[in-house]
Amino acid sequence: MRFRDALTVFGLVTTLAISGCSTTSTTADAGKSDTGKTETAQIFDDAYGQVTDAGYALPAIPIQKVNAKFRRQIVSYQSNERPGTIIVNTRERHLYYILSGGKAVRYGIGVGKQGFAWQGEAYIAWKQEWPTWHPPKEMAARRPDVAKYVEAGMGPGLRNPLGARAMYLFNEKGQDTLFRLHGTPEWASIGTAASSGCIRLMNQDIIDLYKRVRPGKNAKVIVIQ
Repeated sequence: MRFRDALTVFGLVTTLAISGCSTTSTTADAGKSDTGKTETAQIFDDAYGQVTDAGYALPAIPIQKVNAKFRRQIVSYQSNERPGTIIVNTRERHLYYILSGGKAVRYGIGVGKQGFAWQGEAYIAWKQEWPTWHPPKEMAARRPDVAKYVEAGMGPGLRNPLGARAMYLFNEKGQDTLFRLHGTPEWASIGTAASSGCIRLMNQDIIDLYKRVRPGKNAKVIVIQ
């Protein structure tokens, strides 16, 4: 579903449908899960080569330069949440996609810098391949160099800050939270707090996660600070 089509479906005004990140924080209880000690069952170091996707040639990531704990892997993970749930632990810089049998796919992430944090529960209402980026007006005020993209948007491409995929988080009332799970061409930012609040993954990882997620109320996302 393209960006403009999705606006019609959800009946959102433009300011709520931007592909930027909110600066609003909340202290809602995220229903924390105690993961305990995790053990790696499989690590996917071979998953970060060059990828041609929808006509775009994603460059290979020099994965040996990325800390091993931030590479995609299957880990042991005890949770009361059902398979398909996504748990984002911003402190660990990890995103867990819950599997059955006490396992999860764990991805390294980049998170929001101080002042841009958010926690709570949401669901993935829709998702988009190679999205258009519309920075929020608040970001344009801080960075005049992106102001031209507020209305017109930055089209899909290798330099787009949302990367190869984006998934859009809505709250229980069906309102856009303005937070996203998305890709990034800046693989070196994984494991850091450098974004404007959204959760970023390496492009090869967001493509993998995207395939696993079916949007809707059952696509639950829990963000833990």
